[in-house]
Amino acid sequence: MDGDGSNLLGDAGAGRSPAREGSQASAKDQAAAKDEAAYPALDAAGLFVDEDGMPPPPSATAAAPYRVLARKYRPRSFDDLIGQEPMVRTLSNAFESGRIPQAWMLTGVRGVGKTTTARILARALNYVVPGAIDRPTVDMKVPGLHCDAIMEGRDVDVIEMDAASHTSINDIREITEASRYKPVSARYKVYIVDEVHMLSTAAFNGLLKTLEEPPEHVKFVFATTEIRKVPVTVLSRCQRFDLRRVEADVLVRHLAGISAKEGVEVEGEALALIARAAEGSVRDSLSLLDQAIAHGAGRVNVEEVRAMLGLADRARVVDLFEHVLRGDAAAALKELAAQYEIGADPSVVLSDLAAFVHLVTRLKIVPEAANDATLTEIERKRGTAFAAQLSVAVLTRAWQLLLKGIPEVQGSPRPLAAAEMVLVRLAYVADLPTPEEAIRAFRDGGGAGTTAAGSPSPSRPGPSGGSSATAGGGGGPAPADAVGGRSLAASGDAGGRPALRIAAPSHGAAAPAVPSPVAEPAPKPAAPEAGPFRSLEDIAAACAERRDIRLKFAVERQMRLVRLEPGRIEFEPTPDAAPDLAGDLGRKLTDWTGTRWVVTVTRGGGARTLYEERQQADAQRRSDAETDPLVLAVMARFPGAKIVNVSIRNGEDAAGGFTPAPVEDTDGFEDDPVLADPGGADDRAFDDDFDFDSL
Repeated sequence: MDGDGSNLLGDAGAGRSPAREGSQASAKDQAAAKDEAAYPALDAAGLFVDEDGMPPPPSATAAAPYRVLARKYRPRSFDDLIGQEPMVRTLSNAFESGRIPQAWMLTGVRGVGKTTTARILARALNYVVPGAIDRPTVDMKVPGLHCDAIMEGRDVDVIEMDAASHTSINDIREITEASRYKPVSARYKVYIVDEVHMLSTAAFNGLLKTLEEPPEHVKFVFATTEIRKVPVTVLSRCQRFDLRRVEADVLVRHLAGISAKEGVEVEGEALALIARAAEGSVRDSLSLLDQAIAHGAGRVNVEEVRAMLGLADRARVVDLFEHVLRGDAAAALKELAAQYEIGADPSVVLSDLAAFVHLVTRLKIVPEAANDATLTEIERKRGTAFAAQLSVAVLTRAWQLLLKGIPEVQGSPRPLAAAEMVLVRLAYVADLPTPEEAIRAFRDGGGAGTTAAGSPSPSRPGPSGGSSATAGGGGGPAPADAVGGRSLAASGDAGGRPALRIAAPSHGAAAPAVPSPVAEPAPKPAAPEAGPFRSLEDIAAACAERRDIRLKFAVERQMRLVRLEPGRIEFEPTPDAAPDLAGDLGRKLTDWTGTRWVVTVTRGGGARTLYEERQQADAQRRSDAETDPLVLAVMARFPGAKIVNVSIRNGEDAAGGFTPAPVEDTDGFEDDPVLADPGGADDRAFDDDFDFDSL
């Protein structure tokens, strides 16, 4: 055995057979060939190349991770921000004039771009283009030296802190201590504090001194959604910008541009639904668009967006609105069931119904609201038609009922049943007159539907001065709706119950309504002469004529008359009467009449004051009214109603009581469509919480 150790290898190899060595070599060659086939070759630079020496296509390499639209199309300059033109103009002028504050406070709802604006602001403060621009500016068309690092959140001189997870004074102490050192490479050291309202009181106090007098190389940018929770001491040290909700038409154009860049086929109405659901938030709209693209497999249409959001068809919501305001409860429930079967949420349906009520009200008050880009053609046309026919009282009553019913549906274990009850309530209340109509009817003829025995009731006045068709046949055919030829004047349901009449102003087709007899107003009594005075009423009237309100109040409420003679008054004062009441009254009466009046004060023996007599008369009239059969019928028909005031229309009896208008029916109930039950055995249910006090 040799001493160089080679015999060890030789002996080890001596035991191998040539065939075995050949098989091992062939196995190695096959493995190498397999590896070469599996992986592309490397060029001299260490890059993978194909057989022709060219790099492989991008699909052959690892695909880049998908980025959501809200991040992919995040603004990188002030030119990319939408809907915030006032803020951009202010910042541009401040940068051009060199009036740059030490701190900014950005506030607004979620998704309007507060954090993005803070990063763009930090980029503008540190914008540097070597050899071209070396000053803060909002014109950043060319990427600067620090732009990419700042917008990606990795610049060492731009520090972002989330105040939701860094709320203590220790976190603020780190900022104040680090602010003393100059920036590493940028022009300014910028601190971006998001959700600043979540800092503790001690943290806010610790920030005040540095915020008021920071080093010249430090800037602060705060962002918050709860501006009221930020102390005033902090707000006073910052320049505040309120980022507005982006308008719907601007948001629709923005979404359309992004869809075109992504190569996605979208419908304009679908984008309008997304913009409406986003409520002015750009981030929410992009997230919904991203979801809609995935939901529709690359195509965004109205039906897919409506199904994704759980919304009802806008046309069907308008139909539901028409059903409930016509008083057709059966059709309203059928429509709600149909929408529920296709996946619409009952609470969302009622919310859309309330939104349409609000839209009709706005169209009635502000007709220019029809130019809103988010409105569909059906909402625009039919909403305008409804606004011309419905009164504000009817719309506000429907709004109040829906406003109360929506939380009931949201908190109910059976949302569909709760929504149906809300619609039933709306449909039945639609048959009731408005408070103004009820008061007018009672004043004119003592009933809401009849003015006299056998005489028809006047047509319900429309908002534009026209009259509505009456139910049950009189007055000619009802005019059709301006949209689709749909007749809005229903003749009643199966039980004969009259529905709410919604008709266009008549143009001669309907017979003129019979006017109700209205009592001639009694002539106003002439003002009493200054003297002689025969009663305290004459003295109080003289005080009112001369606009001496203080003395009139004292005469009516603080004087109990004992004796009144020409030139002499004797009275007992009330405990709250002024000590100089007698002297003041004597001087005034002497000046008014030109003769001397003596006013004396006694103790005891005085009658009631004028105010007390008036109160007693009112109480007597109220008591008489409460026992009247007609009033009792009204109170029984409307549980919870109260008598607010009693007005004598047919005179007073000797006792000053109430003299009701004569009626032919013994019960005072049958011929009155407001009090009668036109459904026969179908007793009508009313919401106990509905307020009829104004009747």
